[in-house]
Amino acid sequence: MPRIGTGFDVHRIQAGRPMVICGVTIPCEFGLEGHSDADVGIHALCDAIYGALAEGDIGRWFPPSEMQWKDADSAQFLRHATGRVAARGGVICNVDVTILCERPRIGPHREAMEARLAELLGLPAGRASVKATTTERLGFTGRGEGIAAQAAAMLLVPK
Repeated sequence: MPRIGTGFDVHRIQAGRPMVICGVTIPCEFGLEGHSDADVGIHALCDAIYGALAEGDIGRWFPPSEMQWKDADSAQFLRHATGRVAARGGVICNVDVTILCERPRIGPHREAMEARLAELLGLPAGRASVKATTTERLGFTGRGEGIAAQAAAMLLVPK
């Protein structure tokens, strides 16, 4: 049975932290604030997968109140979400992530992000898409206060 999930995440800009988006560290003078590595792209994607499975969101599985997730690599969250799909006898068909920010520029890193997501999800090339847009300097992303991401995942899961 086809199942579609969507996810959304946002993190505030923070100086002195690495900028990690979709599993790729991007050279930047700031990073994102969060309990884990604050990978906004992976967090949105996890929520899309958990949503397609009707299994809640990333906070259900990795509560920010638990110190074991402090500065954690979000790749482990995505591996968990992928494992939940496999445990249900399902497969991930494709995923799509959109990053909303003015900076950093995502274009130069897009292919690396797609390759990293495909690797983490066990997907062939071309089934993990990453794109970006600005918000035309409107709202918190436009003012450079934070970065947002939205994601969609298409799964095939028995029943």
